[in-house]
Amino acid sequence: MRHLADAHRTRQLSTSELRSNFLVDGLFEPGAVTLRHIDLDRVVLGGAVPLGDPLRLDAPASLAAEHFAERREIGILNIAARGTIAVDGNRYAMDCQDVLYVGRGSKEITFESDDAARPARFYIVSYPAHASHPTMRVSRAAAVASDLGTQESANERRLAKYIHAGGAQSSQLVMGVTELKPGSVWNTMPSHTHSRRTEVYLYFNVPNDAVVVHLMGEPSETRHLIVRDEEVVLSPAWSVHSGCGTSNYTFCWAMGGENQDFTDMQAVAMKELK
Repeated sequence: MRHLADAHRTRQLSTSELRSNFLVDGLFEPGAVTLRHIDLDRVVLGGAVPLGDPLRLDAPASLAAEHFAERREIGILNIAARGTIAVDGNRYAMDCQDVLYVGRGSKEITFESDDAARPARFYIVSYPAHASHPTMRVSRAAAVASDLGTQESANERRLAKYIHAGGAQSSQLVMGVTELKPGSVWNTMPSHTHSRRTEVYLYFNVPNDAVVVHLMGEPSETRHLIVRDEEVVLSPAWSVHSGCGTSNYTFCWAMGGENQDFTDMQAVAMKELK
């Protein structure tokens, strides 16, 4: 279990301490399932990269459960080549940027790649669930998408909602993907906080020679993290969360907390940021 620094302590962290608290890397190990249990609304983050043999999602000791989804719900995003997820005998073909919602009570979950030479890369986000909802696949094309921003402000982007009130139903998980268009680099500006939810960002499709400068911290005490491809940033309720890259990129945002109202946020005026 990773425990995060609070707002007061975060003001005093060195670069390495800031990264060890709020940055998650190393999730996508070939031929393995990697999991991290974090005291941020008790989220579990993971990655699965199946090669020749299917990979099984088992419950880590920290869950004290017979199976992973015994008391949890899961959102799974494929960020690479085509693969398959099997849930209790039902098979779901997963193209790049398809999402599978797995409901509480599901027992056997496995991952496969169609081609071991070009494996799927499955990103896993799980929160505790108080109720069971049907397992449901949402393709990239079926997600509820909006075009936002402008080229002039360098934030032209496609925001797609997968797990939300108008899509795959869940207990508390809200999940989607935002794609920055060529020539655009800014995400989530103007900035804001979520006093009733926490959020995690997975940055992907970041070129090898590029970085994203992720802005975090209290609005009047901002800090930053240098983020590279397939790294995750943890955002507590008191922290802003936005970023600017040296190239366009894509990120998956996922939230858990008291409600699922996408617009429940506390806007921070640009003049208030410090």
